[in-house]
Amino acid sequence: MSTARSDAATDSAMPDEPGEPDGQRERPRMPRRLALPDGLRPYRAPLLLYGVTKLVGLTVFAFLLEAAGDYRKKEPRFGGGAHWWDVLATWDGWWYLQVAEKGYDPRPLERLDPGGLFTVKQNSVAFFPLYPGLIRGVSEITGLGLFGSGILVSVLASFVAAAGIYAVVSTLAGVRAGTIAAGLWAVVPGAGVEWAVYSESLFVAIAAWCCYSVMKGRWLAAGLLAFVAGLNRPTSAALIGAVGLAALVTLARRDSRREHGVAAPVYAMVAAPLGLLTYVAWVGLSMGDLTAYFTLQREGWAHFFDFGAYSLDVLGNTAVGHHNYLFAFSVPDLIAVQVVLALPFLIALMLRKKPPLVLVAYTLASILTVLGTQQMFGNTPRYLLPCFPLLLAPAAAMGRLKWPSLAVFFTTAAVASGWYAHYVMFELGIP
Repeated sequence: MSTARSDAATDSAMPDEPGEPDGQRERPRMPRRLALPDGLRPYRAPLLLYGVTKLVGLTVFAFLLEAAGDYRKKEPRFGGGAHWWDVLATWDGWWYLQVAEKGYDPRPLERLDPGGLFTVKQNSVAFFPLYPGLIRGVSEITGLGLFGSGILVSVLASFVAAAGIYAVVSTLAGVRAGTIAAGLWAVVPGAGVEWAVYSESLFVAIAAWCCYSVMKGRWLAAGLLAFVAGLNRPTSAALIGAVGLAALVTLARRDSRREHGVAAPVYAMVAAPLGLLTYVAWVGLSMGDLTAYFTLQREGWAHFFDFGAYSLDVLGNTAVGHHNYLFAFSVPDLIAVQVVLALPFLIALMLRKKPPLVLVAYTLASILTVLGTQQMFGNTPRYLLPCFPLLLAPAAAMGRLKWPSLAVFFTTAAVASGWYAHYVMFELGIP
């Protein structure tokens, strides 16, 4: 984290107390106030902005949940619970807690009766092991329950992710833009899962620091982080490909090859995909079918790559006010459509900034994966949450604003995010 600029304010030491007259005891000096290590000081502002903004959004979310009260009528597994915070551990969160508590049970695929939407029984092996493993580990170490441990892991990971976003953006556009980018990540559509029992915060933390490592030529760290990302989410394929492409280009250029050597980029290329491949292979071997993971996603959750056919179907239906498509949720879908329509503009602005290849490849591959896959369209903002490089241009542009204007923006966005980024996702759709 040493790349952030050193222009952050430093704590000034108190001057020495004047000496006492001879023969008198010297008065004890006042203790110095606790100071952060020099390497962490630049991260105070972005992490403070991120944390306060998220806390405001979560508070509004809790208020809306209590005001509506609908969550009390739902099953605890499907968006309900005795308390508002129980909602944060439903849907995918329920599966992660099951893995953390019981581990996996990779039985052969169990076929269901034909004619329904799902043709195989769902199995917890569809959820990658890193996040639930950390939940279990934190619970064992701290004594917290699994729910509390899951929230703790997500919250801590979200701050690491915000720090990583700050590191990347500040390197390219300055400290002010980096701070704003960390704040923006707290209020983007889909940000509601950042402090829930979901694996997005952990993945973005890994991805941001992995991209930063590539930018700094730290290939050993980049390869290791890409490997770990492969144990967290299947969408790590975009990050793995971006690291591999950046390493390949480095090896292809004489100057960069002379600067970075050959061994480190090659290591990154080889190590990056091993986590993802190992887990998918383990699922296949354990379930007696090497393609079991993909079959489970397709026939157990109706998620599969269809080259964008489903996304086009939703866009076409929404344009004429119809809902004749799978997984239709009107409010989340409308927000998702607006996000998708903004993507070409955000991509063009990002490319104008000429970011490093690893950021471009990672972002474009992630977007293509999301839009090219049949899944709940209303969750598109959540699936795009890892595309933090899209914040580069807006953060740089907002960096020209004075802090009073920025304060008004983030206050308004934080309050509004309690609805569009939290309530809409968990209560009006299925996250």
